[in-house]
Amino acid sequence: MSLKLRLVAMNFLQFFVWGAWLITIGAYWFQNRHWGGAQFGAIFSTMGIASLFMPSLMGVIADKWVNAEKLYGGLHLAGALVLFTVPLVDNPATLFWVMLLNMMCYMPTISLSIAVAYAALKRDGKDVVRDYPPIRVWGTLGFIAALWTVSLLHLETSAGQFYVAAGASLLLGTYAFTLPRCPPQQLRGANRSLLDTLGLTSFKLFRSAKMAIFFLFAMLLGAALQLTNAYGDTFLHDFATEPAYQGLLAVRYPAIIMSISQVSETLFILAIPFFLKRFGIKTVMLISMLAWTLRFGLFAFGNPGPGLWMIVLSCIVYGMAFDFFNISGSLFVEGQSDPSIRASAQGLFMLMTNGVGAVLGSSLSGLLIQFCFTDANGSKDWHGIWLSFAGYSLAVAALFVVLFRHRHERHALAPASPGSGMP
Repeated sequence: MSLKLRLVAMNFLQFFVWGAWLITIGAYWFQNRHWGGAQFGAIFSTMGIASLFMPSLMGVIADKWVNAEKLYGGLHLAGALVLFTVPLVDNPATLFWVMLLNMMCYMPTISLSIAVAYAALKRDGKDVVRDYPPIRVWGTLGFIAALWTVSLLHLETSAGQFYVAAGASLLLGTYAFTLPRCPPQQLRGANRSLLDTLGLTSFKLFRSAKMAIFFLFAMLLGAALQLTNAYGDTFLHDFATEPAYQGLLAVRYPAIIMSISQVSETLFILAIPFFLKRFGIKTVMLISMLAWTLRFGLFAFGNPGPGLWMIVLSCIVYGMAFDFFNISGSLFVEGQSDPSIRASAQGLFMLMTNGVGAVLGSSLSGLLIQFCFTDANGSKDWHGIWLSFAGYSLAVAALFVVLFRHRHERHALAPASPGSGMP
């Protein structure tokens, strides 16, 4: 099997595991278990809590001691075992700890998969900016395939979604041990600094004001991502209580409607090399922020009936909003990092986006919704919720224009040669 196909299979399964439950766990929580909204916010925050330390920790281990592909496989096998136990949990307090353990296994595999792919492509003489996005797009297709599988099998509110995810994780964990070798790259010598010894070398990136500001805004965009993941599917499910919308396609199969977002991702991922090389990371990140504003604004005015076109357009815009900060951001970090800290640097990016950003996004939005947009009967003012999220994204964009200073050069994102530092 060619290198490209091997990495395609890895990316497809990587995001199939996540797509099988990420968007639909809200429906399982509210429609099946009938547990509270504040508790759901805590459950969804497990992704962010795990990302605060696990990607960085596993990145350090991969950089210093263990082949990244072997560590990657072991984490997926452990995650499969945890996912199999989720349907057995019958109270929200216990499920919090189970999902936290699941996220501790899964979240570091995202940055590890990137590190494995980048290392293999560079070793094969490829340009990661040009050659990685067409491979990564298969991860999005895997996410779509999982959403459609769960939706068409009517598992959106069922515990069956976790069995689907567990089976895929078991398969990927086994397959991972056949991936190209990605051995540790950090040099072992007597002259290592304290940061090297502790495995915290990637944090030296914060010494650069440009990188520190970049990571700050990556965190703020990570918060925006959690808003749409946590509430998008639940938003559509809530229309089922209104007689005017009962039986409509978007209400019966909300996960399929939401999967339009991932279809859009596949197109925008392929556009990343052009936009990054032509316009640079600042323009690309700004486009992402404005796209988040439009995404939330369209949700605010959309509905499954006459306003379905707004929901569909919002899902299309999501592809640009997500890809232009998530995929482009990881490529930018790769270009600014020494090869010896490749996994740690990707782990740091994950910490800021899916760690700090996710925790802030999940916890603060949960409080905002509960105290400002939920009435005494538990009904949510979705119009107000989405407008507040749109205002947040627009404010972030305005600050980014002023604070982030980066001079774009056409070849600034070309992969660094072995042993070199920043390009």
